[in-house]
Amino acid sequence: MRSHLLNDATAESYRRSVIEGVERVADKLATTRRPFTGVTPADLAPVIDAVDLDKPLGDTSAALDELESVYLRDAVYFHHPRYLGHLNCPVVIPAVLGEAVLSAVNSSLDTWDQSAGGTLIERKLIDWTTSRIGLGPAADGVFTSGGTQSNLQALLLAREEAKTDDLAKLRIFSSECSHFSVQKSATLLGLGADAVISIPVDRTKRMQSVVLAAELEACRAEGLVPMAIVATAGTTDFGSIDPLPEIAALASEYGAWMHVDAAYGCGLLASPTRRHLLDGIERADSVTVDYHKSFFQPVSSSAVLVRDGSTLRHATYHADYLNPRQPVAMEAPPTSEGLWGKVPNQVDKSLQTTRRFDALKLWMTLRVMGADGVGELFDEVCDLAAAGFELLAADPRYDVVVEPQLSTLVYRYIPEAVTSPAEIDRANLYARKALFASGEAVVAGTKVDGRQYLKFTLLNPETTTADIAAVLDLIAGHAEQYLGETLVHA
Repeated sequence: MRSHLLNDATAESYRRSVIEGVERVADKLATTRRPFTGVTPADLAPVIDAVDLDKPLGDTSAALDELESVYLRDAVYFHHPRYLGHLNCPVVIPAVLGEAVLSAVNSSLDTWDQSAGGTLIERKLIDWTTSRIGLGPAADGVFTSGGTQSNLQALLLAREEAKTDDLAKLRIFSSECSHFSVQKSATLLGLGADAVISIPVDRTKRMQSVVLAAELEACRAEGLVPMAIVATAGTTDFGSIDPLPEIAALASEYGAWMHVDAAYGCGLLASPTRRHLLDGIERADSVTVDYHKSFFQPVSSSAVLVRDGSTLRHATYHADYLNPRQPVAMEAPPTSEGLWGKVPNQVDKSLQTTRRFDALKLWMTLRVMGADGVGELFDEVCDLAAAGFELLAADPRYDVVVEPQLSTLVYRYIPEAVTSPAEIDRANLYARKALFASGEAVVAGTKVDGRQYLKFTLLNPETTTADIAAVLDLIAGHAEQYLGETLVHA
């Protein structure tokens, strides 16, 4: 079995295997005509259940043949222009190349002696991002698995920096449209979901800073501690950006940690035309960015950034085998000055220990495309969303909720002859499921004021307004079919 280990003796076998795998995927990408096949769990589960994992195939080609039937054939392909579902992006080629390199070398980014240059590359990218945000010379951060982990770590730091040891007094403020990970983090941090105070949004789905101010004052009057305010720069459903300057001023006034969840909106950091939408983010104490959303990176690629790098100490734990508090003293030869200096261990900043070299994907992207290249792609999907909004607003079959700041559109089919809100809900839900089952397109769903809505998440620059129009026709057709069948059986 040593023939399967990647080493000097198997380098040629590695080359052949990877080339064969890449060719299979490339052929699939080139020939995929729909974002999904429409396969059901009931169809696919028996195929996978039939695989006997205790009887290896022993051959890469045979394994790839099998992979076609258990995965590649029925995968949901985000690169297809009619994938309009969740916050999943098509990926840029330099990042995929970086993925191939980092998987093969398999560096672990927890300590210097497991990663060397990888450590410095990650630190360089953290510095680049904090500079783009404007956090200042003391800023720092670390790569994470995603926005949920980044938000959790940011709120951990906020808890530790709070001016009380009584966890029951701590409160977190976020908009009603903020990500669920805020409540999840509060629970994991021992505060409880009730510690999160939900602030209503205005008609553009942005946090109402006037209400926030009133809630902060009420919190202080009750002897409670405003631990953190979470501003969202790109809500999951609406792409709305909270009023960052006003929130920053309130955070300063009430001594609250300001965290900006820019998991979605971070692409604006590279935008040649829309960077101003993030004005005020430079005043944050911490920021979440998901490069695997609007920087077109493969999952996973995220980071948490902080204004004051010293606050990352709250995530630091020392282990004698890994990052001892007091390294063993060694006498350095005269010609090796600095060899035993401070070692840059990224584990000192992270909630994770073993950690992939995900930063390499962004490094390769910036070195090949440049930040402007990434930003132009994000600008394209934002422009597409603006055009899509005009289509929806002019279409009497649909009600669209809000004009987008980024690249999401939330809307609902409104049949002319049906007035029951519950029946309209069912028609929209049916249309979404029927569309997915057809494999012709993928859209997401959500609720607005308790009613069922549909959602386009536009992250593919290859998608066109013609694609959007065609999908709207498909949705209307499925909804009308459902309503027609309902009337027949009534």
